[in-house]
Amino acid sequence: MIDFHCHSFFSDGTDTPEDLAHLANEAGLDALALTDHDTMDGLPRFLGQQPRVTTRLVPGLELSCRFLGRSLHVLGLFVNPLDTAFQARLEGLRQRREDRNLRMVEKLQAMGLTITWDQVQAQAQTALVGRPHFAKALVACGAASSSQEAFLRFVGDHAPGYVEREELEPEVASRWIWEAGGIPVVAHPGRFGRGFIWDEAMPVLRKAGMAGFEAFYGGYSPSEETYFNGLAARLGMARSGGSDYHGANKPGLRLGVGRGNLKVPFELLAELEKAKQQGIGI
Repeated sequence: MIDFHCHSFFSDGTDTPEDLAHLANEAGLDALALTDHDTMDGLPRFLGQQPRVTTRLVPGLELSCRFLGRSLHVLGLFVNPLDTAFQARLEGLRQRREDRNLRMVEKLQAMGLTITWDQVQAQAQTALVGRPHFAKALVACGAASSSQEAFLRFVGDHAPGYVEREELEPEVASRWIWEAGGIPVVAHPGRFGRGFIWDEAMPVLRKAGMAGFEAFYGGYSPSEETYFNGLAARLGMARSGGSDYHGANKPGLRLGVGRGNLKVPFELLAELEKAKQQGIGI
C-alpha cells in the first residue's frame, strides 16, 4: 500500500518529517509522500530518512487554488525540492499567507479579542502559520474552549474573523508543478462539494494541466471511491490516494489506512510515474 497525502508540522500537521517516515515504515507502507501546504521546507529532513527506512519516500506538497468559485487543493507529487524557481514562487505564496494572517488578527481584535500576531506565531513550530495556529492561540487566550469552537466561532470559512485567501488558478498551479519536475494531482475531489458534477469539471481541469486525482482518500465513502475510480478510467487520468494525515490536528486518521478502511494500491505508484513520464494523462 501507499499513502501520497500527509502533513508534518512544517504546515498544519503535528509530526516531524522524520517521525512520518518512521511511522510509514512501521505501518509497512511501500511508499509515502509528504505534501505540506505551500512549502517544501520539510522535504530535506523527510527524504534524509530514506537510508533508515524501507518505505520509499516521495517529495510533494499541496497548493490551494480557486476553481468555479470554490477552494480546490492540488498535490504536486515528485517535485524537485531543490528547484530554485519553484522555491521563489512558494516564498511569494508565504508572503501572501502572512498578509492574510495579519488581516485576520486585525478582524479578531476589532471583535474585542486580545489576540496578537506574536501569540499566533508562538503556536507554530515553523514559519508557515495557518488557521490551526489561530485556533490554538484563541484557546490559549481564553476566547475559546477548544480548537473546534475557535473555528466555529472565529476563524472557520464562514466565521466573522475569516479572511479569504488569494489562491492560484489551476492552470498556474499545474504549470508550476510540471516545471518543478512533478505531477499535478487534484486532491480529494469528493470534498469539493456535494452533488458536484465531476464528469463535466474534471475534463476542464485535465485541460488545465492536471494529470490525475485522488480516487482513494481517507474520508471517502465506498460509493465515492467506486465513482472516482470509474471516472479516472473513463477520462484516462492517473489515480492517486492518501490518508490526509495531520497527526493530532485530525484525530482518528492514521497513515496508510485513514480511519481504518483506506487501502491505496501499490500499482498506483507506477501509474503516476507513467503519467509523469508522458507529461500529462496516462
